[in-house]
Amino acid sequence: MAKTLQEQLLGAGLVDQKKAKAIKQQKRKQKKQQKQSPESVNAQAERLAEERLAKQERDRALNRQRQEQAREREILAQIRQLIVQHRLPKNEGDTAYQFVDEKKIRKVYVTPAQQDHLAKGRLAIVKSGDEYEIVPRVVAEKIAQRNASLVITCNNKDESGPDENDPYADYKIPDDLMW
Repeated sequence: MAKTLQEQLLGAGLVDQKKAKAIKQQKRKQKKQQKQSPESVNAQAERLAEERLAKQERDRALNRQRQEQAREREILAQIRQLIVQHRLPKNEGDTAYQFVDEKKIRKVYVTPAQQDHLAKGRLAIVKSGDEYEIVPRVVAEKIAQRNASLVITCNNKDESGPDENDPYADYKIPDDLMW
């Protein structure tokens, strides 16, 4: 079996173990320095700079996303607060007021006065979680500014009068018509 030069020198007693280890480390350092030439150092610096810029951009995007989520939570909190402060008390009236939400017919029991106000557009129905609340029209408009999908029913009554070309203008629709 062929022995390395280092093993032969150790065997002859010309070099001790510490010196052999030191020479080995020095050779390793020289090889490492040769691998890192000035061109590779510049390339490595450029790569690090690009990675740093990419990380900064990712951090900015993540920060924008977090700010957007915080803004959405803030808007939902404002909407909840508006509904809680201005909703009409649920007194379980005896008249059923029907409306459409997500392609399904829903029903809320109201008093005759509330039904009249809903029909004339003075009151509106908004969605609060899984429940429906009745709020004044002004509050419903504020909610619609923040999230229009939560306003379920907000009738707009035109006071301009009937259309001249309407063939049914002579037939009045009763306010208490239920469908």
